[in-house]
Amino acid sequence: MSEASAESGLTDKLMGPVSAIIDKQREQLMPMLAGGAGQAAQHALRDDECVRKMASFCYPLLPGLVRLAVKEPVFVSFVMNNRERVLGRLASSS
Repeated sequence: MSEASAESGLTDKLMGPVSAIIDKQREQLMPMLAGGAGQAAQHALRDDECVRKMASFCYPLLPGLVRLAVKEPVFVSFVMNNRERVLGRLASSS
């Protein structure tokens, strides 16, 4: 299996739980985006520290089996690499 297809599979598997967390924890996540508006989400796309903070907040909320399979540094890297999709989901549902 190529690295690109493995990463694509990881993205497909993690976006479901991440989307569920975003839907349930929106009130706690929005202040992490420096104000909570759509424009703040756009700013957060460029702010690595903000994205890392959000990923670290979300990791413990993942299902236990997901946390067993995907360690926190891998999850944070996933969120950093897919920040447009993750933060787009957060901004579009507000």
